[in-house]
Amino acid sequence: MNWFELERKYLIQFYKRKRVLFVKGEGCWLYDVNGKRYLDLVSGIACISIGHSHPHFISRVEEQLKKLVHVSNLFYTKPQIELAMKLKEISGMDKFFFCNSGTEAVECALKISRKVTKRKKFVALKNSFHGRTMGSLSVTWKEKFRRPFEPLIQPVEFVEPNNLNDLERKVDDQTACIIIELVQGEAGVYPLERNFVDAIFEERDEHNFLVVIDEIQTGFGRTGRWFAKDHYGVEPDVITMAKAMGSGFPIGCVGVTDEIAEDLEFTDHASTFGGNPLACVASLATLEVIEKEKLIDNAEDVGKYFKRRISEISEDVRGLGLMIGARFEYAFEIVDEGLKEGLVLNATSEENLRFLPPLIIGRDEVDIAIEILSRIIDKLKYKTK
Repeated sequence: MNWFELERKYLIQFYKRKRVLFVKGEGCWLYDVNGKRYLDLVSGIACISIGHSHPHFISRVEEQLKKLVHVSNLFYTKPQIELAMKLKEISGMDKFFFCNSGTEAVECALKISRKVTKRKKFVALKNSFHGRTMGSLSVTWKEKFRRPFEPLIQPVEFVEPNNLNDLERKVDDQTACIIIELVQGEAGVYPLERNFVDAIFEERDEHNFLVVIDEIQTGFGRTGRWFAKDHYGVEPDVITMAKAMGSGFPIGCVGVTDEIAEDLEFTDHASTFGGNPLACVASLATLEVIEKEKLIDNAEDVGKYFKRRISEISEDVRGLGLMIGARFEYAFEIVDEGLKEGLVLNATSEENLRFLPPLIIGRDEVDIAIEILSRIIDKLKYKTK
């Protein structure tokens, strides 16, 4: 059976997939339909935080699957309340709304910003990525994503990252919120400068808009802290979360302060599946593993080692923890060659690779990755001579 032809026949071609059919995952490794093993340095785009098929995760989800999957938010369920309590402990936010994905979390955050401030204008950053639904797309930078679906939500202003003058020009008393990624992931993994982040909060205090921090890719230990905001010492009004939150199980979340929550009513937003018991248990299991196995410390420690090893073969290496970007010529070709060599990689542009391995990765796996990468780079250099 040709699964590639069947995919083309039956699925809308929104994705440009690599020709590999994965059927199993274990730890930092993936296995294709032929049994070939691949070291996973993408982890479902920063989703598989605790590694593939973690036994504790499987046990907890299986147990809940036998009890209760869904009853809707017309009723109370224990896992949702337990997860909210845990998120308050680790995030510093006060109240939470659960949804199914990152883009849904951004949609909710934008609605909250307009409702609370009674203003319309959104401000985002150039090179940002916040999702593909109409609201989140409106605050996403790339024109190739936005243009086919215009007119989008307006007004929106885009600020040059780390440009204090541009920030001061574009935020004002009409601004509902500014939404930022503290590390711009889809752009190639570029952390914002601390003085720029501090300036955003100073402008907030002057103009009374909300600061929304998009932690969808950076959250839950990815950067060597629970959240990227912890590196900067700031407390936003709203946080959006998803991806690693459920280690691959679809779940998203918005966290707000008590002050923001006071202005929200039961008619303002909703989600049929958001916060269902199965998703919440998947998230609780993920957080339990992160804490028990000290994966945040591992992300910081192995992340520093990984950056040091990458710097042996790239002159431009950036990132925090296990969220790393590096400049490589022929990045797309490197990704293709990596699959041949049993290495799963991601390129954000023709000259940039993004490394987002499971948080359980160790130095031995890093050494394997660098060995394969070095071999691929030498091969491509020889071909281009």
